[in-house]
Amino acid sequence: MRQTWNRASANTLGTSSAIRQEAARRSRSGLRTLAGLAASALLLAGCAGQSPLSSGPGADALLAQAEQQQGQQAASTRLQAADILARSGDNAQAITIASDIDPASLEPQERVQWALLLSRIALEQQDGWNTILATSVLEDGIQISSDDQRTLRKRRGLALGMVGEPLASAQTLIALQADSDDLSINDTLWEQLTRLSPSQLNELASASPTASGWTDLLRLQRRFGGNIDQMFSAINDWSDANPQHPAARQMPQGILDLRELSGQEVRKIAVFLPESGSLKRIAQAIREGIEARHRSAIDNAEATPQLSFYDTSSADLKTLYARATMDGAQVVLGPLDKKLVSQLETQNSLPLPTLALNYGTHDSNRADNLFQYGLSAEDEARQVALRAALDGHRGAAALVPNNAWGQRVYSAFRDRFEQEGGDIVSVERYNPKGAVSSAVKDLLSVSNQDQARMKSAKKSGSRYGRAHSGNIDMIFLLALPSYARQVPPMLDFYYAGDLPIYGTSHLYDGAPQPDQDGDLNGVDFVDIPWEVPEASSGGKASLPEADTYRALSDASPRMLKLNAMGVDAYRLAQRVPLMLAGAGGELFGATGSLFPRHDGRIERTLPWAEFRGGVPRPPLKGANSRTVEAYTP
Repeated sequence: MRQTWNRASANTLGTSSAIRQEAARRSRSGLRTLAGLAASALLLAGCAGQSPLSSGPGADALLAQAEQQQGQQAASTRLQAADILARSGDNAQAITIASDIDPASLEPQERVQWALLLSRIALEQQDGWNTILATSVLEDGIQISSDDQRTLRKRRGLALGMVGEPLASAQTLIALQADSDDLSINDTLWEQLTRLSPSQLNELASASPTASGWTDLLRLQRRFGGNIDQMFSAINDWSDANPQHPAARQMPQGILDLRELSGQEVRKIAVFLPESGSLKRIAQAIREGIEARHRSAIDNAEATPQLSFYDTSSADLKTLYARATMDGAQVVLGPLDKKLVSQLETQNSLPLPTLALNYGTHDSNRADNLFQYGLSAEDEARQVALRAALDGHRGAAALVPNNAWGQRVYSAFRDRFEQEGGDIVSVERYNPKGAVSSAVKDLLSVSNQDQARMKSAKKSGSRYGRAHSGNIDMIFLLALPSYARQVPPMLDFYYAGDLPIYGTSHLYDGAPQPDQDGDLNGVDFVDIPWEVPEASSGGKASLPEADTYRALSDASPRMLKLNAMGVDAYRLAQRVPLMLAGAGGELFGATGSLFPRHDGRIERTLPWAEFRGGVPRPPLKGANSRTVEAYTP
């Protein structure tokens, strides 16, 4: 299949030139790919397809010679120069030269040599896009030996994982395995599988019996991840039922490593929450979620830890840790207060492994057994920045409140957007109680003269044109619903209604209100799966933790989000031994996709929704983010 890059404008990466542009953009913005694949990439450096050693002119002489040549001759000479540079260890320069060669100018045999060279050195540099560019030769219909095909397909699978396409990577590697019976890719394949969402697993499972077996194995690992002995019992049953499956013949190391955690299941959790004070209501909602998930586990015959609750408003942390330790707790869930979490961050180690229910204020976390989880608006802002960049936007205008929270969230958006190669063209820090019209006017830098011309155009019925700078091509909106609903009409008033708006979950109340939210039509935003079930999962029945959702769905929308946090906190607490061993993996929960970072902070990725008809819907096809398809000949 061809690779496609879906954007609102339906641009494609189906051609080598388009892939080359994306590879160049990634290099300019300084992005590098998933380091977890680096070892696999380096192993491939010794695979089939190494360019032969040659003697003769040096790289500089060959490049000078190519300047005097044209067409196939110039391309062939540049390929020789790139090969010499790669063999001398100058991979960066070799990639620059090789990726600039038009492979269509090369003879078929040289085109294969080009693909093998560029894909090898690009993988060594963890450059996924140039690897995809090189392996596009697989689709050119030229003669390629079986060994070289397998090498290029394997590299394509690795590269797809590097550029954030785990589904396409898994599809590519499973198809390769079906043709080659290559068990050596099991570990790499498993790494990609662990990154798939439940809906992606369903899609993959339908591809083939082998793919279905892989997805069944992953579901077992996710279902019983909090109880290692129970998990391996289920995996052994699966292996007995599927003896010829590649995973049964050679179990991924990522699973085998978990045997070391046998007997470390969490059987008692100490929950640190305040029972009085300003955080009482929030704590109560989180506790309701914890207890609801606990009841659901009992109903489903899951291994359930004992829960003990400790009041952080009646004793200090030192006293509470001592009591929890004496009571036999293995993991602490809490505290909730940001100040208390900040205190824990400064310690080298805590008396018990801890999953805090907030994020501290320090730049780094010193405690090696402290994890932090919460509903971070900064995570949402970073996700918005990435999505906007992937949709092709390069000039952002940001509308954020003029308070400390607004500044923190804006900083997270700005840093990630600039990291992706974008620029902040305008930022307006508005007074949440002030006039929306003034904030939008200042955001767009509308002068009094511009405004007078607009009024004249409106009276005459003529079109004014564009009020804002042409450098602005999107708006980042951080606002509560009552404020957010006024922004699109004001953009229309200032002839800027063509600007796409991207927002955080805060602009949605959590319950469909089509009459009130109609002005938000066309606005894209992120939210937790439980708040946007149709957009995130195709309906309530397919939601993560659907049983617990049904038990809590009568809660108010604001409380439901905190209930969902409690549900996921319960599941994360059970996985603390896995996270301490660096094997926590991704958890697809009620509040999003949760991944433990190296610093102990749990990073959330949320599903996207778009207002249509005044209610959140799945984003229209082509308006989401990139989709690079698998290579499955």
